[in-house]
Amino acid sequence: MRYDKDFWNALDYLVSNSTIIIDRPKGSTHPKYTNFIYVVDYGYLSDTSSSDSEGIDIWKGSSPTQKVNAVICTVDLKKKDSEIKILIGCTNPEIEIIYNAHNSSEFMKGILIIRE
Repeated sequence: MRYDKDFWNALDYLVSNSTIIIDRPKGSTHPKYTNFIYVVDYGYLSDTSSSDSEGIDIWKGSSPTQKVNAVICTVDLKKKDSEIKILIGCTNPEIEIIYNAHNSSEFMKGILIIRE
């Protein structure tokens, strides 16, 4: 796969020009699926739009360097949609947890692209 610095620069620009809203903090449960507990802060970028007409989803990790370091592209067979989720400041263990969370059921699958 080819590394595309313009893609990452565009994401950096998008994140730096939006407000991060954490509406599901680490330790909270999913509003519909109460057995799912967020182990990393989860939210969205204000004033952005994703395929579900909501803000672009983000995972915000605990690394002191809060930079875009990966994206996960998901397919949700229940909702019949696909989205990109931006990982910001996630540590390697957090990235692994996020990846596993998006691949833990037969209805949700994701691929991870880590920034080089």
